Amino acid sequence: MGPLQRVKDSFVAGLILVAPLAITLYILRILVNWSLQFINPLVAGTRLANYTGNVEVLAQVVAVLIIVATLTVIGAVAQWSVGRHLFGNLGRTVNFVPLVSTIYAAIKQTATSLVDRDTEYESVVLVEYPREDVYSIGLVTSEGRAAIDDVVGDQAYSVFLPNSPNPTAGRLVMLPASQIHETDMSVRQGMRMIVTTGIGDNEDELEAHGVPMDRDDPAGADD
Repeated sequence: MGPLQRVKDSFVAGLILVAPLAITLYILRILVNWSLQFINPLVAGTRLANYTGNVEVLAQVVAVLIIVATLTVIGAVAQWSVGRHLFGNLGRTVNFVPLVSTIYAAIKQTATSLVDRDTEYESVVLVEYPREDVYSIGLVTSEGRAAIDDVVGDQAYSVFLPNSPNPTAGRLVMLPASQIHETDMSVRQGMRMIVTTGIGDNEDELEAHGVPMDRDDPAGADD
């Protein structure tokens, strides 16, 4: 190996090590700047800096704590019967607004699926889509109607096939039970896999959840 090649390999190795950190810091900076759009007005409106010795950063930290505490209280109230009634009416009101209702429902369902074990989806399944021997993650939403069963000729299920990494979009398909492969993955695990495009899920974990893997014929192997 010549000196030029060693320099090239060293540069690539350094780039691989530094680039992920640099990109992560850049994304964090964007998120922090976006968050400050909500934090700074709170700091200015409540004059928190007057209570922190005019230390702006400390005032922002206090504002974040106030926001976290407020969200925690709202979450606690939402679990009471009065809160469920109040926020339920708010959700129904939002559903009357065209376009806003679609966005709100999609984001709420995705967020709920990621953090809550109890969702409107019944189970995570695998469907051979878009062709045979290629499996897509599907979320069973309900059993098919009698009219659909008559056309299919078998017990049909409504299965939502979410896109990755954006599960708010996808397609709804009606499938007979014979074409649905059950897994023991929770909805939360399935949604996490979709959002992260499978990052962090190794083959052993996937097989443990019933996802078929062919170790003898890896993708891209020559015949």
